[in-house]
Amino acid sequence: MASVLYREKPLNPDDVVDETWFSDLPFCESKKVRIHAEGAAWRFAKENGIELVTIHPGVVIGPLLQPTLSTSVEVFAKIVKGAQTYLYDNWYLVDVRDVANAHIEAFELASASGRYCLVETVVHFSEFLKIVHKHYPTPHLKIYLTDIENSKKNLRFFFSADDKSFVPKHEVSKEKAKALGIDFIPLELSVVDAIESLKEKGFLNV
Repeated sequence: MASVLYREKPLNPDDVVDETWFSDLPFCESKKVRIHAEGAAWRFAKENGIELVTIHPGVVIGPLLQPTLSTSVEVFAKIVKGAQTYLYDNWYLVDVRDVANAHIEAFELASASGRYCLVETVVHFSEFLKIVHKHYPTPHLKIYLTDIENSKKNLRFFFSADDKSFVPKHEVSKEKAKALGIDFIPLELSVVDAIESLKEKGFLNV
């Protein structure tokens, strides 16, 4: 999604990010966000007569197939362990199984073309942590939550159901992804399956 949604102007509540969006190159360069790969791929495809489809996932979580940590899952594991890092306003999350299926369908379906955004949900970081804490209420994670609460000076930040201050400010369209036949796995299931997989492979003890 880095090549889709990064721009200097903040997104509005009514914004729906879709495949027609492109990140602003000067802004990305100023923030050291690398987005050159997709453009290079499209130029190469055009110059060489290649039919290209690009898949644009958010932060990929879910069960591990390989015995090593991917970048996204490593971030996820650090957070579950209680590391105070990666505190972003909103997270763009998708299950790895949906990403895998999207690649297969994009290859096999003759109708597949262009770009596909893959985000099951846009969720504020606090809502993501609440899901983790609900299933794995470990002391270090509670300390992490408390520390962030204190830093925000707002005791409602994590635990008030009627506090709308941190509702995600925009959405990512699922329409084109659904045309591939993707029926997104719910975030809560992805979180639990990811943690159980990390436990099974010895990367977590919660």
